Amino acid sequence: LIETSHAGNVGAAARAVKTMGFDDLVLVRPRWSNVLRKEETIQRASGALDVLANCRIVETVEEALEGISHLCATAMTPRDFGPPARTPRAHFEMLLKGELIPAQDGREQPVLPATNGVREPMADLSGETGIAFLFGCERYGMANEDVYRCHVALSIPTNPDFGSLNLASAVQVVAYDWRQALGGYAVEDAAVHGERADAQQVAGMLAHWQQALVEVGFLDPDAPKKLMPRLNQMFNRAQLTEEEIHILRGVAKAMLRTAE
Repeated sequence: LIETSHAGNVGAAARAVKTMGFDDLVLVRPRWSNVLRKEETIQRASGALDVLANCRIVETVEEALEGISHLCATAMTPRDFGPPARTPRAHFEMLLKGELIPAQDGREQPVLPATNGVREPMADLSGETGIAFLFGCERYGMANEDVYRCHVALSIPTNPDFGSLNLASAVQVVAYDWRQALGGYAVEDAAVHGERADAQQVAGMLAHWQQALVEVGFLDPDAPKKLMPRLNQMFNRAQLTEEEIHILRGVAKAMLRTAE
């Protein structure tokens, strides 16, 4: 984060980084030298205190990028003579597939298929020593000279009429897309689904419902039309569990009591 002016954004960025499984955060010339100890920073970090503890504060971008070989700027507005602008997802996909090769100016360019259908040799990205994402200050964004040093300018697709993202929100989006590109995290289904009801249980419940619907006057046994087959199809689509069969039978039982 370059010249961050709001302490809360530092804390929120630390939280965003940690939620995606990363922990390397560097501040370049923040407004407050003690920003990591400010109460607003700590509160907005919401528990990501280890990221704040590991965070480095440096004076220059060069210091922040020591040991890093692939630089990603974040900029809404493309710069003349600057690096190519891509969405984070598009660039990450190309990067991980090895679809980037160094151009003469040192920036990465896409590998295009040859006219005979044979691809040119892909760049070996296994030699990358690190990847950095640079974010400018809240008011002005990134300085041109910092964008020019990067291999790509990442641009988050937003509403054309209102594309202003909070700094920490932008960090969250880029961190999410990078984590997804690396494989993401599995989503755990905590819902208790229960055992699926078998055909005999569904048929028994439908018979119970047919009796109840007749008793309450909703179903005319002399002119049933297609009501029961339609209910049968509806319950089949619902893929009822045994517990849900018990609930529906309880409804049918209550209708029968009401009709007495």
